[in-house]
Amino acid sequence: MPEETAMSAYTPTKREEFYRIKRLPPYVFAEVNKLKAELRADGMDIIDFGFGNPDLPTAPHIINKLIETVQKPRTTGYSVSRGIMGLRQACARYYKRRFDVELDPADEIIATMGSKEGFANLAQAITAPGDVIYAPDPSYPLHAYGFIIAGAKIQGIPAITADEYLAGVKEALAKADKPPMAIVVCFPSNPTGQICDLSFYEEIVEIAKQTGSIILSDLAYSEFYFGDPPPSIFQVEGAKDCMIIETTSLSKTYSMAGWRMGFAVGNKKLIAALARVKSYLDYGAFTPIQVAACAALDGPQDNVEHARAIYRARRDVMVDSFERAGWPIPKPEASMFTWVPLPEDFAHMGSVEFSKNLMREASVAVSPGVGFGEAGEGYVRIALVENEQRIRQAARNIKAYFARVREASQSAAE
Repeated sequence: MPEETAMSAYTPTKREEFYRIKRLPPYVFAEVNKLKAELRADGMDIIDFGFGNPDLPTAPHIINKLIETVQKPRTTGYSVSRGIMGLRQACARYYKRRFDVELDPADEIIATMGSKEGFANLAQAITAPGDVIYAPDPSYPLHAYGFIIAGAKIQGIPAITADEYLAGVKEALAKADKPPMAIVVCFPSNPTGQICDLSFYEEIVEIAKQTGSIILSDLAYSEFYFGDPPPSIFQVEGAKDCMIIETTSLSKTYSMAGWRMGFAVGNKKLIAALARVKSYLDYGAFTPIQVAACAALDGPQDNVEHARAIYRARRDVMVDSFERAGWPIPKPEASMFTWVPLPEDFAHMGSVEFSKNLMREASVAVSPGVGFGEAGEGYVRIALVENEQRIRQAARNIKAYFARVREASQSAAE
């Protein structure tokens, strides 16, 4: 009874929203996805360029290795949070083969459950409340919100191109009282499809040397390029001596998005910090998936070349057919996305309303640019995840939609 009396003296706390949730704005894409679901439920065939989910199949030799491994009883227990040594060694061989960069599998590589998990847990590992992070704008949302969740303050820097981002970083540093805790770079870029060359990384590494800022490089789209292969920041001499880490992923390269397999590589201190956080949170990816990932990295790469050719063909079909529909599309240099300004007649709508109208009136789903940052307003991201026939059908639908709108506008003017 005394305990009941004491407890009854408390007034229950009313929690309208949790602290970290309050730091996150409403997810822009949820509004568009809700409409997509409603239209599909009504029987509408939506041509979906909104979600960057690869539609190409995983190569048979990777699937076969998964099946072979999962049938071995000892492989179905807990795995290793850092990733099995064989997988880290396979990642080291990939970096040597692709970039001529030497990495120590023991303490310069950690396997992650997709690059997204690695990036988010790294943010938790290195961030103190109030730390300032320079992040590209527009960019993949996690580049900012992974740190916001961890308590940091984000300073978005315009990043339609690598040159614009580099100039913005230098300008911000010149005005700042102290350098940021970390600087995020992402080329090839999601969402813009822009790339950078090695000279960009040389300047970023020099900034790291001068300021002591941590550099976080996202290289998830390194294998989807349509010109020269994009470089790694670790091709710059002295990069490994700085506080630099790079994340990459098998999701897009090997059409293994749902498998959740990626890596973080680089500075030993940063890798150790990520490993310590992960040791409290997970036991690593399912071992058979890690073994299959070894087969992906070490096996034949013709499936990657084939995927690259398909995305290039889709890009070219989209650029050509959408331009004939009255919506010119800048040709991306890499990735599986096009980053497209809103048509002039529709710019007043903003990216969210335009995306919703495009879905209702043309049965075409795209991602509103504002979901990738304030600088993304006025753009949409279009993923190359539908086949060429569907792309051409989308262009016809869009052309008809544009014609209806312009005809109605002309009639109203008369």
